[in-house]
Order: sequence, then structure tokens, then C-alpha cells
Amino acid sequence: MTISLHTNWRDIPAAAHGCAAALGNFDGVHLGHAHLLRSVFAARPDLPPAVVTFEPHPRELFRPQDPPFRLTLCTERLEALRALGVRHVFQIGFDRAFSELTAEQFVDDVLHNALHLRHVGCGPDFAFGHRRGGHVGFLAERTHQLGMGFTAVQALADEGGPFSSSRIRRLLQDGYPSEAAGELGRPWCIRGVVQHGDKRGRLLGFPTANIPLGRHLEPARGVYAVTIRLPDGRSHIGVANIGRRPTINDGQQSRLEAHLFDFEGDLYGQELSVCLHTLLREEKRFDGLDALKNQITLDAALARQALGAAPSSH
Repeated sequence: MTISLHTNWRDIPAAAHGCAAALGNFDGVHLGHAHLLRSVFAARPDLPPAVVTFEPHPRELFRPQDPPFRLTLCTERLEALRALGVRHVFQIGFDRAFSELTAEQFVDDVLHNALHLRHVGCGPDFAFGHRRGGHVGFLAERTHQLGMGFTAVQALADEGGPFSSSRIRRLLQDGYPSEAAGELGRPWCIRGVVQHGDKRGRLLGFPTANIPLGRHLEPARGVYAVTIRLPDGRSHIGVANIGRRPTINDGQQSRLEAHLFDFEGDLYGQELSVCLHTLLREEKRFDGLDALKNQITLDAALARQALGAAPSSH
């Protein structure tokens, strides 16, 4: 199913008018988000299913000093929404001017007059407008006055409480990617463009694709069993390190270095998705490159085992 991304809310094509849209940031597109989407779209199954979201995340604008926290950036979020049946994504550029809109202006000028939505829905914590002045009750009242449908959706919860992006962030930071995957409905992936490194992995016999974390959340530092999706759709299993490489002590910021098993080819400049499955060990410093190479060999064997793959023949 195709999905259309609209990034200029003031100029929406007529073909995208008349949708039923779920409202939110949708960082991670987790099981709670999937529940919200199903609930909103079930209320009006005759309308094209859509999402209204924001870029950057408001927290990135208002608290730029915070460490990166994003679970999904635009491309990964779009793919996850497409997999859930969304046809249109209205991705609003969130800047200072937009943040000054009142709650009433957001509903009237954006949702009603610009996006031409016929039905909207949100979770219980959705707040909008200048200084988060709008809430679910106001949205229900104002959409009714404008002749728009509205669905208030209760948060999906389990014994640990509501599913949330912050809960998933904690799981990843604590080193539990498989548990995070259970709440996302899929493995958590870091997507980025492969950059040139110092070629040290190649010297160790394990060439790596180096991907900066950028605006992604930094999970627990260490070595992971991973799968890597290539731009052509193929997947490879592998092993990846996330951290600051204390043995080499290059003083650089944390990054992801992924070694693809049984792969030969040039990946520089290509955009990969590296999906974390199991944390094999925490980051540690080794006494020299020989000890590091021996550990990487062991890590690779453990990753193959964790991923259910046959051991390497070489």
C-alpha cells in the first residue's frame, strides 16, 4: 500500500482532503500508537486513514540541550505508519511560529481549513496549541462545533501501565532490546548513512559500516546481535558495537559500527537500518588490539548463535 507524505500543511492537494486522522508525535510507532490508529480508523472506515504529526518533535525545539532521544526519525516513522495502513501523513514543520498558534487556531486553521479533515482522534495525553493550552475536552468540543467527527481513545496498557515511547526508551537504555521490540511490535532500528571510519575494523578482520547515532536515542553501550536492512530490501545478520570504543580511546562521540556476516561490497553513502535484537555484552576496554580481535571473534560467534545462524566456515 502506498503512503503520501505532505510536509506543507498550507498546500494540501485535493486528493488528500477528507481523511480520518490520528493526532500525535508517534515517536517509535509502538503498540499503543497502533491501537490509537485502529480505533480512529474504525470509527470512520469509509474515509482515507491519515496521521497528523510534527517534525521536529516539539521537545527537540524547546529543549535543544537534551541528549538525543528519538526512537524513529522521519523515514523509519513513515515506513512504520505505512505498515499500519496509513495512507496520508501530514507532517507539520514544528517551529517557533507554529508553536505560537492557539489551540483554537490549530483546530480551525490547520485541521479544519487547511487539512480538510472530516474526523480526528487522539489519546488521553494529547496536548496542543500555545503552551499546550488545548486538551482532549477542548478538541472534542471544537470539532463538534465545526462539524468534524472526533474519537477519544483510551491508552493501551498492560500490567506495567500504558504503552509509551518513554517506557521503550528506558528499556533500550537499560539494555533490553527484545523487550523494547515486544512493545514496538518490531525490532528497534537505527537508520543512517554509512560514513567513512578509520578502517580499523578492516585491519582486525571485521570490516564495519559506521553510522552516526545523530538524533537517535543512544541505547545501552555494548555489542549487539543485529540484522541490517540494505536499501535494496535485502537483509543480513551481523554484530554491532554501540559506544565510544574505549580500547582505541579515540575520544569521539558514540556511534554504531555494524559488521555484516558473509557480505562483500561497498556500503559507503548508503542508508542502512540496523535492528537490535540482543545485547551480548556491555562496552569494555581491552588490553590492546589482539585482545579486542579475540573478543570480536567471540562476539560474532555469539551473535550468530543468538540469531539462530550457522557458524561461519572461516
